[in-house]
Amino acid sequence: MKGELETNRLNLKLITISDLEKIHELLSLPETDKFNTLGIPTNIRETEKILEELITKNNNGKETNFTFKVELKDEKSFIGLLSLNLGNPKFKSAEVWYKFHSHFWNKGYATESLYRILEFGFEELKLHRIEAGCAVDNIGSIRILEKVGMTKEGRKRKVLPLKDGWSDNFEYAILSSDPKNTVLNKI
Repeated sequence: MKGELETNRLNLKLITISDLEKIHELLSLPETDKFNTLGIPTNIRETEKILEELITKNNNGKETNFTFKVELKDEKSFIGLLSLNLGNPKFKSAEVWYKFHSHFWNKGYATESLYRILEFGFEELKLHRIEAGCAVDNIGSIRILEKVGMTKEGRKRKVLPLKDGWSDNFEYAILSSDPKNTVLNKI
């Protein structure tokens, strides 16, 4: 893995410490915090600790975590984060999460980048299953997950500690063998 993936409009690059200010801005937005269990960082040092942990996981030599910054290809501007976290190798599964700056919502960027990370997981990493979860009121994420072919498999009750209180979480997944797995036809 060379540390970079791309789509028609986007570059996905493994995060580095030089992304600190942009990531801090993203994590500090009230709009992106609404369904975030981390909460808004109290200062940039707190974000730096989060970033350092993600970078360490990216560079642990085991290829078990891939956290990418998402950039617009033409402007090379940061628009969000996307991560694929591998589970136990025996199960050939992973979990995906993403967070985009609110200025770039409803433009198809999250869907486009999620298609690409699913393709990476199934084609390059030979995964069997990729999962995602989202708060039941997060309509935008629900639409994205369903658009890329993920199936809602269940609901966990009061599992997410959000700013507004405990939230239920929808569990989604897609299998490499799903007949409706159109990921490979979308890229």
